[in-house]
Amino acid sequence: MIKGRVHSFQSLGTVDGPGVRFVVFLQGCNLRCGCCHNPDTWKIDDGKVYSSDDVVNRALRYKEYFGIEGGITVSGGEPLLQAEFVTELFHKCHENGINTCLDTSGSLMNDNIKKLLTVTDRVLLDIKYTNDESYQKYVGCSIDKPLSFLSYLQNMNIPTTLRYVVIPTLNDNKESVLRLKEIAQAHSSVDKIELLPFRKICRVKYDDLGIPFRFASIPEPQKEEMDLLNSILK
Repeated sequence: MIKGRVHSFQSLGTVDGPGVRFVVFLQGCNLRCGCCHNPDTWKIDDGKVYSSDDVVNRALRYKEYFGIEGGITVSGGEPLLQAEFVTELFHKCHENGINTCLDTSGSLMNDNIKKLLTVTDRVLLDIKYTNDESYQKYVGCSIDKPLSFLSYLQNMNIPTTLRYVVIPTLNDNKESVLRLKEIAQAHSSVDKIELLPFRKICRVKYDDLGIPFRFASIPEPQKEEMDLLNSILK
């Protein structure tokens, strides 16, 4: 049985995929996004070791709350770094009638990840920016990585939600949101776009870890700005 490194669990999440969900945050990330809320997940050797049975049994405690749309969401960190573990976990979720959702940056692809996607019911794909320069500077990879990942999801016909963190001065302009809309419209597997406001509540984690928070001086978006950008998507 494959073991996975888990950072934490959230028993009844309502913002990590459709319905009510049991959320598993895995340890380890290959990126260093400037807006990252969970710098404590970066080191893959940290966290606590669990078997897939351990995690499924935890999720089953909350199955009665999932309803028709809910289920399990595996997030991170970057869950694609532990693709074999998540594949085994998702297989067991399906055996127990639990819907599966993967929250990822889409920055990796290999045969193990392709196997994982065959047992993934929905993907929450983070699109950080809509140009390569910003991706390289503030994420640490090319925009081609998530776009290629999205093309694969399209080919597999996997329902996809695009998630976009609105960061004032960097990606909160009309042009960027229109480009995001174009990306979604070019992929029929995308059935939802979520604009998420950049938040700095995570700053205490950076302070505790002694890591500089690159976006400490960037303001959080106001409700009026979020409403305006959301109206562009409609």
